[in-house]
Amino acid sequence: MTQHPPRSAAPERTAVTVAVCQIAPQVGDAEGNRRRIRAAVEEAADRGARIVVLPELANTGYVFTDADELLAAAEPLDGPTLREWEALAARRDLVIVSGFAELGEDGRAYNAAVLVDATGLRAAYRKAHLWNGEKTWGFTPGDAPPPVVDTAHGRIGFMVCYDLEFPEWVRLAALAGAELLCGPVNWPLYPRPEGERPGEVVRVQADAAVNRMFVAVADRTGTERGQDWLGGSAIIDADGYPVAPLRLGEEAVVTATLDLTQARNKAISERNDVHADRRPALYAPPPGRPGPGAQEQP
Repeated sequence: MTQHPPRSAAPERTAVTVAVCQIAPQVGDAEGNRRRIRAAVEEAADRGARIVVLPELANTGYVFTDADELLAAAEPLDGPTLREWEALAARRDLVIVSGFAELGEDGRAYNAAVLVDATGLRAAYRKAHLWNGEKTWGFTPGDAPPPVVDTAHGRIGFMVCYDLEFPEWVRLAALAGAELLCGPVNWPLYPRPEGERPGEVVRVQADAAVNRMFVAVADRTGTERGQDWLGGSAIIDADGYPVAPLRLGEEAVVTATLDLTQARNKAISERNDVHADRRPALYAPPPGRPGPGAQEQP
């Protein structure tokens, strides 16, 4: 395959080690959650990671009882959790992507994610597609597209959990030039046929393959208020294959070394390119026909 030219005149990068941290945060244990995060990030850095991904709502845990409990646990972007992550990133020279329960300036709670590096907070994102109880616990959905940030190691996009199941949303990050898509997630444990890989992992493999970009998802594990979690953290290459072993259900720090420049090449044959071959004009509904999800009138 012919390598596409780089998007900018920036120097070529060498391979980078990425870590996904599979931890077990708990609602009501803010200090314990920060301690779990610190330990996982330090372990990842000691193992050579320069990009570290943490689960969804890592600072608070997930299973809230009501809006009052959620609002009491959420923090502003200049709160103690973000300050600590910024300090960790600066001290260990890391890029950290993590889920975060954000208390917005409007007084609302958001299921958010942030990217911080040695310079501080680079970008924040609010989950656009809310899952199940998130709709009743008081989370407000975001409406901004997923950020794609130029970092010392490549162009990193990120979104949160259920967002990854919407191909249109993932495509936005890919078309914006993401070489690595990071996903803080909390995947509930569901039954599956014996011998089958979890469907959530299969779907992020598809995200990677159809866009030829790397994907790193950090899932949580453990049991929280009766909810069992999958613990399906995965690092996927630009061909859609896992490049690190799944550690289903365990607390673990999983690492893999990636050459993110490979994601610039979108070719899958001598004459096919997964982005250049798109025909967006054909994907719009014909005039007079409702768009996807709309209801036909009788």
